[in-house]
Amino acid sequence: MKFTDGIWLVKEGYTIHTPKEIFDYKMKADSMEVFAPFKKIVTRGDTLNLGMMTTSIEAPQKDILKVTLTHHDGEEKKGPEFPVTKNKMALETTDEEEKIIIQSGHLKAELHKTDYKISFFGEDTLLTSSDVGGEGYIESAEGAFMRERLNLSVGENIYGLGERFTNFVKNGQTVDIWNKDGGTSSDQSYKNVPFFISNKGYGVFVNHPEHVSFEIGTEHVSKNQFSVAGETLEYYIIYGPTMASIIQKYTDIMGKPALPPAWSFGLWLSTSFCTDYDEKTVNRFIDGMAERDIPLEVFHFDCFWMKDFEWCNFEWDKRVFPNPEAMLKRLKEKGLKICVWINPYIAQKSPLFLEGKENGYFIKRQDGSVWQWDLWQGGQAIVDFTNPDAKAWYLSKLEALMDMGVDAFKTDFGERIPTDVTYFDGSDPEKMHNYYAYQYNEAVYELLERKKPGEAVVFARSATAGSQKFPVHWGGDCLSTYESMAESLRGGLSFMLSGFSFWSHDIGGFEEGATPDIYKRWTQFGLLSSHSRYHGNVEYRVPWVFDDEATEVTRKFTKLKLRLMPYLYAHAVCASQTGIPMMRPMVMSFPEDVTAGTLDRQYMLGDSLLVAPIFNSVGRGEFYLPKGKWTNILTEKTYEGEKWYSEIHDYMSFPLLAKENSIIVMGREDAHAEYDYAANPEIHVYGFLGADISVSKDIYSKTGEKVACVKVSKEGEKVSLEVENIDNYSVLWHKQISAETERFEGAKKLRLQ
Repeated sequence: MKFTDGIWLVKEGYTIHTPKEIFDYKMKADSMEVFAPFKKIVTRGDTLNLGMMTTSIEAPQKDILKVTLTHHDGEEKKGPEFPVTKNKMALETTDEEEKIIIQSGHLKAELHKTDYKISFFGEDTLLTSSDVGGEGYIESAEGAFMRERLNLSVGENIYGLGERFTNFVKNGQTVDIWNKDGGTSSDQSYKNVPFFISNKGYGVFVNHPEHVSFEIGTEHVSKNQFSVAGETLEYYIIYGPTMASIIQKYTDIMGKPALPPAWSFGLWLSTSFCTDYDEKTVNRFIDGMAERDIPLEVFHFDCFWMKDFEWCNFEWDKRVFPNPEAMLKRLKEKGLKICVWINPYIAQKSPLFLEGKENGYFIKRQDGSVWQWDLWQGGQAIVDFTNPDAKAWYLSKLEALMDMGVDAFKTDFGERIPTDVTYFDGSDPEKMHNYYAYQYNEAVYELLERKKPGEAVVFARSATAGSQKFPVHWGGDCLSTYESMAESLRGGLSFMLSGFSFWSHDIGGFEEGATPDIYKRWTQFGLLSSHSRYHGNVEYRVPWVFDDEATEVTRKFTKLKLRLMPYLYAHAVCASQTGIPMMRPMVMSFPEDVTAGTLDRQYMLGDSLLVAPIFNSVGRGEFYLPKGKWTNILTEKTYEGEKWYSEIHDYMSFPLLAKENSIIVMGREDAHAEYDYAANPEIHVYGFLGADISVSKDIYSKTGEKVACVKVSKEGEKVSLEVENIDNYSVLWHKQISAETERFEGAKKLRLQ
């Protein structure tokens, strides 16, 4: 939200008050409180008829400072609140003549007394500052606002703020943290997160569930401004210095992502949305995949598993699924997991509407009536998850489905939440608009975890800060075009820099019009994402409806992903422990490479594999490789780093490259995602011909316990491999010299000649 007219004038209708000096302060062992009036005090008379800013600073953990700006503190505090860890650590404070210094770990804040400003340092290097006039209390006819304005230094880039489909670098953008159901082709987002990362070594989390407005180099091109309505603004500044460590510290206070079950990394197939389907159609798809030797892990029933106009009634439409229990039993006998579509809305025609209305289970209008509208479903009401009875009632319907054989839920919608309403627990409707997504997915995830411990997984569209604890999320309604495929990846990479670790998208695009070409290229991208699902709108997404080659492409890349499960699941475990995502933007993995700062059409899958999807119909792969030697694991072609490449690929290949001095453990099985990853693996070793180095890789069980380890070391001219807890294995040494490869059969310790 903009409050100024250029940099000299204030917009008509606004009055901006900024703190001018530190008049007084209170130091405690674990906090600092500073009182800064809106003018400099020369005489006692200046203290009359004058407002002030109160700035409080605390530390929830090392390298993080919480800053709270308050004008009036008499507002009624209504929830909800983000689930932030409430720790308060001791602060190191120094009171000097010109400034007050506050330190938490390696992060330091300097508050200047005479000309009020705050400067933040990481290990004595300036990160950013709120200069004179940066903090502000704004009066207007619309109400009061609070703002903070942090400096953007030369060459500084801002990333994150949720799943955003606009430019990957957020400089020059106005970003509104307000969940909307707007598809993937606009500046609206299903998943808004008031958290950003700077390439200068710090991140900022604005702790407000309600609408937060960011002006990132827009209102003032060298400032990153964020503002909220009301009398208080609270934010956390997090020192890294790396992006990975910033994410790790952010998820320390906001929650780590749960570890998804191993089977969820396999291929998901959907009925699609508005297609015609019944049990015969479903079996034709499932059996068709098996007949074509395409491993399928999860089958998803989209909306029309329920009767039309009755979403949600949580009952199978008996016109097309006359005996759902028997059907699910037969499908599970084929080794499949079952997912069904749900949302938190109840249509008026649903038999559950009257039950929910009479018991007060829905969000209400301010006059006490049920809030309803006709968008999406006729007479739709919204379940009020702040009501414990409503939550239990809703989950009882899902529990009955799980008892029938359902394993997972696609938790769709949750973005279009009204604000002219009241909640059972008195929650602030403005705060609930974004936070509703958290409560909705938390409720469903907790049920899944209770019924299937260690197996819980949702497929969620909406999210906000903290929702990373309930994986997996997918990118929403994209078009079947290369432009939309690229915007989906941009959104996913921004999402990964917002504290989330697992992400998917509709392979082939959601809307109609997918060509065989788009389908095959999107398949390559989709099966090298953390989670992989075919889904569409009015078109089926089984490969053989496109062409025979689409079947071959689907088979090849599905089996490749399954063989990569030892490598992928190790990174999934790492993500659940650290918050560091599986799909990593290049700027996160190669922060020292300036070129990597803007790359948004390629990414690292884990720490060793670079994925560069193809976004054109001629098969031209265009990609940049950071320093080092790289090998395409599909073609064995080798490349030198610090260069751009452009090359043509057929549909059985694309740029999928291993960096030098890396170990990629591949499994022997390619029929399922869940198997013994340490049983007779194939260990691929890339490089190890330069300087002395030692690299180790852990192997985990399908339940996330470390079971084995592989270590490769180079010392002088000797390159050796050691394994722990692996009886049988083979080694392929890709020397990255003219695509030279050697194969070795396993022993406990092996010297690679």
